[in-house]
Amino acid sequence: MSKVELLPRIHTPADLLALSDSQLLRLADEIRDELVRVLTARSAHFASNLGVVELCLALHLTYDFSKDRLIWDTGHQIYPHKLITGRYERFHTIRTKGGLMGFPNPSESPYDLFMTGHAGASVSTISGLKAGDDLLGNADRHAVAVIGDGALPSGMVFEAFNNIAGLDQNVLVVLNDNKMGICPRTGGLAQYLDQCRMTGLYQGGKRTISELLKQIPVVGEAARASLESVRDGLKACFKDGMLFEEFGFRYFGPFDGHDLHGLRKILRDLKGQKGPILLHVFTTKGQGVPQAEEDPVTYHAPPVFEEIEGGKTIVKMKKGGARAYTDAVSAAIFDVLKDDPKACVLTAAMCQGNKLEKVRDAFPKQFFDTGICESHAVAFAAGMAKAGARPIVDIYSTFLQRSFDQIFQEVCLQNLPVVFALDRAGVAGPDGPTHHGAFDIPYLRLFPNMTSMAPGDEADIEPMLRFAMAHDGPISLRYPKANLERIDRRPAPIELGKAEVIEWGEDGCYLVFGERVAAALAAAKKLKDENGLNIGVINARFVKPLDTETILKAVDLLPVVVTVEEGTIVGGFGSAVLEAANAAGLDGKNIVRLGLPDQFVEHGERNELLADAGLDVPGLMAAIRDFQGLDEASQRPAASREDRLVPS
Repeated sequence: MSKVELLPRIHTPADLLALSDSQLLRLADEIRDELVRVLTARSAHFASNLGVVELCLALHLTYDFSKDRLIWDTGHQIYPHKLITGRYERFHTIRTKGGLMGFPNPSESPYDLFMTGHAGASVSTISGLKAGDDLLGNADRHAVAVIGDGALPSGMVFEAFNNIAGLDQNVLVVLNDNKMGICPRTGGLAQYLDQCRMTGLYQGGKRTISELLKQIPVVGEAARASLESVRDGLKACFKDGMLFEEFGFRYFGPFDGHDLHGLRKILRDLKGQKGPILLHVFTTKGQGVPQAEEDPVTYHAPPVFEEIEGGKTIVKMKKGGARAYTDAVSAAIFDVLKDDPKACVLTAAMCQGNKLEKVRDAFPKQFFDTGICESHAVAFAAGMAKAGARPIVDIYSTFLQRSFDQIFQEVCLQNLPVVFALDRAGVAGPDGPTHHGAFDIPYLRLFPNMTSMAPGDEADIEPMLRFAMAHDGPISLRYPKANLERIDRRPAPIELGKAEVIEWGEDGCYLVFGERVAAALAAAKKLKDENGLNIGVINARFVKPLDTETILKAVDLLPVVVTVEEGTIVGGFGSAVLEAANAAGLDGKNIVRLGLPDQFVEHGERNELLADAGLDVPGLMAAIRDFQGLDEASQRPAASREDRLVPS
C-alpha cells in the first residue's frame, strides 16, 4: 500500500470539488488501501465497500448532502462515505467499542440520516424524507437512495416504488447491481437483472429515437406517437428497465459503476429532472482486490488479514478458529435432512452466514434460499408445513423480526410444525445494535402454540433440533454468535418444558436460559472458593413452556435465584419466571434478573458487551454478592432450610 496523501485533506465532501480528475482516481485508490488497512486489524465488511468507491465519490461530487438527502440501504457499504465525511482520523476505530460504527450512525455525522442495518428500507425512508421536506417548504432538497440488487427483492421496496410513483416524487433510486447479496442472488428478479446486462440495444435505440423526435415538427404528432410506440416496443422486447418503467419510474442504464467520469456526467444530467428515476449501475463486489473480486462471498466480511504483499493490494487470511454454535446447528441440520426426506431448510440470502453451504450442495432439493425476504420465507415455510413437509427456517434473530406478522398469522395461528433456528441470538459483537438478537425471547413467547428453547451448551444442540423436528407445532431454537462450549456432565434428555438441574445449591442458584450456563458454573465455583457459598446452576432449556415445578421449587426454597439470559431484560426469560412466581402466590423478592438492558446495545467485542451487561463471570458473581450483602472477601455459612423458605 502506498502513502496516504489525499484522504487526510478531505474533511467534508465539499473538499472533493478541489481535486482534479486524476486526483479523484488516486483518492479512490487511497480509499481502497484504507479498507485493506482496517482488515489487518479486525474483521469488517470489505467486498461491498470496495465495490461502491466510485459511486460514493460521484454522488458526493454531484449533490450537497449537507442539505440533500442520501440513504444507503442496509448500510454495510458505508465505509467510503465515512472516509469522506470527516471521519478519516477516527476510521481506525471502526467496529471497536466506543469507536465508529460499521453501519450508518447519525450520532457520528449529519451525513448519516438513519442507523441502517436491515435491507430494503431505503426507498421507503427516502420517500418519507422527500415528502417531509416538500411539506415543510424544502422542496429544493434532492433525495437519493442507493440500494443493492440483493436487497431489491424485499417486499417493502416494491411497496415504496408503488407509492413514490403515485406521489410522482422527485426521487432518485440508484440500483447498485453487483450480482450479489452477501451470497449470490437468487430468484426471478435476479434473472431479470441479468437480462438487463445482456443488451445495450435499447439504450442505443432510445437515444436514436430521441434525436429523431427532436426533428419532427409540431404537426407530426402522429409520427411522434408511432416512434414512441416503437421505443416502448423495444423496451418490452429487450426488458431493459421495463419493470421499473411499469412501476412509474423512468429507467436509465445500465451504466458502469466504476467509471467515475461517466457516473458524474449521468448524475449531473439526472439531477435537474423531475419525477421518480431509477439509475441502474453495474459494479463489481470486491473491486480492486483480486481475491475479493474472485470470491466476494468469503470476502464480504473476512477474518483479519495476515499480511499484505508488495505494492499491490494482495492479502492472505488467517485460518479459521474454534467451532461456533452456527457450525454445530448447521451440522445438525445436515444430519436431519440426510435422515428425513420431508425435512428442508430455508434461509433468507444468508447461506454463508448460517453456514449452510454443505447442506445446500448435498441436498439441493431440500434447500431453499428466498433472498432477503423474511416475511415470504416464513409464510413459504407455513405452506410447506401444511403440505406435510418439515421446514426449518434458519434466520438471524434480528432479521426474523421482519416476519413477525407471518409468525403470528401463518404459523402460530395455524399451529403448524415450523422450526425456527435463530442464529446470532444475543449480542452480535461489532455489528452493533442493528444486528444484536436482543428481542426474540419476548416476541416469540407471547404467541400461543409457540414453544421456545435454547441450548445450554454444544451437547444440547442436536437433541434439541431432533426434538423440534418431532414436535407437532411451532418451535424455536435460539443460539448465539459464540464459540462452542461443552459442560462436563451427562446431559439429561430433552423433554418438553423440562429444565436440567446441573447442580443444586443451598445458598441460591443461577437459572440460565442459553449458553451462559458455563459462565454460571464458573461463577458458582469461584463463589464457593472465595465466599464459601453453595450456589446451584439450572439449565432452563425452555422459556415456553416453563418448567414451573423445578423453577418454583428454587424460588420457594432458596435465598436468591438469579435468572440469566442473553436477551432483553424486558419481557424476557426473567419476566417469565416472575410471572410464574406471581401466579403461584410467591412474592418473587428473591429473584434477580440479569440480561441485556432496556436500551440499544452499542457495538463492541462480545466479551466487552457481556461484561457491560453483567453477564460475564464477575457480573454473575456480583449479582449473588450484592443480594447477599457480601464483598469479595466475605464468608457466609450456608443458611438453614427454614431460613431459606420464602413466605407464600
